[in-house]
Amino acid sequence: MNLPNSLTLARLFLVPFMLLAASIQLPFIKYVIAVLFIAGAVTDYFDGFIARRNEQETIFGKFLDPVVDKILVSTGLVILVSIGCLQPWIAVCIVGRELLVTGLRALAAIKGVLIPAGSLGKIKTVTQYVAIIAMLLRDSLTHLVNFQISSLAMYLALVMTIWSGLNYFIENRDILKSKL
Repeated sequence: MNLPNSLTLARLFLVPFMLLAASIQLPFIKYVIAVLFIAGAVTDYFDGFIARRNEQETIFGKFLDPVVDKILVSTGLVILVSIGCLQPWIAVCIVGRELLVTGLRALAAIKGVLIPAGSLGKIKTVTQYVAIIAMLLRDSLTHLVNFQISSLAMYLALVMTIWSGLNYFIENRDILKSKL
């Protein structure tokens, strides 16, 4: 197993620790979850960077990386809902989009087509990461600037999520039209 795929798996292994931390009732626990989530976001950047730079892109990595991204983001959203920092409808919209795009990619794979992450999808992922981190650090950020940066970041992530999802379906509409 190469380093980029190992980093992707490390990101996946952060998820149970985030969930465990979320179950602990301590005043600073959101910061612990934020640190774990940031570690996941950082590994997402480096696994792709290293894979491209060292020409270590693999089919396994191309499959696993976006799935692990979705698991990490979904976990962050579920935690935010469970601790009362996020309205459930926002989490459902974001997770629903992720499932629909994953389904589109699975359908494409059945047809022998690989749908790579596009630039909108990458921007979407970054906005989701920033929004989740901002929501976890919400109290600290609000005290710093007396403004709900976290809410603005989450709404931006929601817009980017919907926009990039629609873009995937528009760009790949031929996959939906053709018969299996």
